[in-house]
Amino acid sequence: MSSIWVILMSTMLLTNGAPQTMQSQNEELKWTNFTEGVKEAARTNKKVLIDVYTDWCGWCKKMDSDTYTDGGVQNYLKQNYVLVKLNAESNNKEVIDTTVVTDAQLAAAFGVNGYPTTVFLASDGQPITAAPGYMKPDEFLHVLKYIGGDFYKKMEFPQYLKSQGVPVK
Repeated sequence: MSSIWVILMSTMLLTNGAPQTMQSQNEELKWTNFTEGVKEAARTNKKVLIDVYTDWCGWCKKMDSDTYTDGGVQNYLKQNYVLVKLNAESNNKEVIDTTVVTDAQLAAAFGVNGYPTTVFLASDGQPITAAPGYMKPDEFLHVLKYIGGDFYKKMEFPQYLKSQGVPVK
């Protein structure tokens, strides 16, 4: 199981701008860009899941083909998260408050240095945590529920896993 660590980053502000919706390889999930995702999260009071990837990353493609296509993962994501794809090497422009930044700059601001990395934000755009690396669907679902159910506010992840009957190494 990949460990989870807290993002060391300054406060994220709600965004403005003209967003464009993107489709991932998996048409069952609705992915969007950062600007639109944070705005949608504020409207819907859902957390934001940011899939930080690169085009050349094999593990990113495996996460798309294996993990994001899992029915349990998809159902939980649709109910609890706004989904954002962020290419860590893209010069695609995003707007944070009134500042224009690229997706690459955003990935760097989140401290991402390996791919894939899944970044979680609260519905107000505040950073929660990041989970580096590929995760199998069952592992990923535990992380999604830990964050989505606000268990991260009450206990550490190993304690959460134990409470769910998952053996912790």
